[in-house]
Amino acid sequence: MISSSDEQNLDVPATGLGYVRHREEIVREIDRLRLVLASGADLTRQVPTCPDWTLDDLVRHTGGAVRWATHLVRERAQENIPEETVPGAAGPAGSTVEALDAWLAQTAAELADALGGAGPDTPVWTWGWERTAGFWARRMTHELVVHRADATLAAGLPFEVRPEVAADALDEWLEIVHFIQRSEQAERAPELSGSGRSLLLRATDAPDGLDAHWLITFEDDGFRWRRGSGSATVELSGPLTDVLLAFYRRRPLDDGRVTVTGDRALLDLWLDVATFG
Repeated sequence: MISSSDEQNLDVPATGLGYVRHREEIVREIDRLRLVLASGADLTRQVPTCPDWTLDDLVRHTGGAVRWATHLVRERAQENIPEETVPGAAGPAGSTVEALDAWLAQTAAELADALGGAGPDTPVWTWGWERTAGFWARRMTHELVVHRADATLAAGLPFEVRPEVAADALDEWLEIVHFIQRSEQAERAPELSGSGRSLLLRATDAPDGLDAHWLITFEDDGFRWRRGSGSATVELSGPLTDVLLAFYRRRPLDDGRVTVTGDRALLDLWLDVATFG
């Protein structure tokens, strides 16, 4: 395991929407999750992208994670606080849409308040490469984006996310995988190394001004990534939202929404190994 001081020096590109925007997106994402529940979704339905969970389980997991992060930020925690000890993290007593909706609304308000009382550089324990409230603002934004996708797809509804939020989610996921590999927290991390191979993500519908290309290069000591195009061993392309969902293993590669060109085995390896974080 690398030390806290080493974590700050990892070769990770500085990206992000910013603290205020992340705080706003958390509230928006929870509101959108509440709309999925209000659509008449069956809470007992199994979630195809998280097959061990029902929709009720998924919502409780997601809201519980947000409440855990809220508690860490509010307490300015300098060490981990187990989620099971956080008040209200398990969700409401009743498994009804009304009970979950009220709980989610309160969850959003409490995290927005906690983040508003802190700043992006406020010291807070995290499991990642930054020990700040800003880390949790960003992490919870994308925790909500991906699990809202799980809920939306389970309910049979179309999933949409703003392009700049989807791009930031891809940046953050690559940073997580990079951190886990460099901090030696995953047994199979060495498989994401070896010079001469590369992976390109390319969005085909990015708006003007948004660079929606991600080039991942495999090197002897691990992998590097950057925003930008280039030749690659394998390319995953398609609409930005679908590229995000495929890269998070929420969208099958063969459903016609994305295109894989080149060495499919390398992409399959990445998706198989990079499931930690």
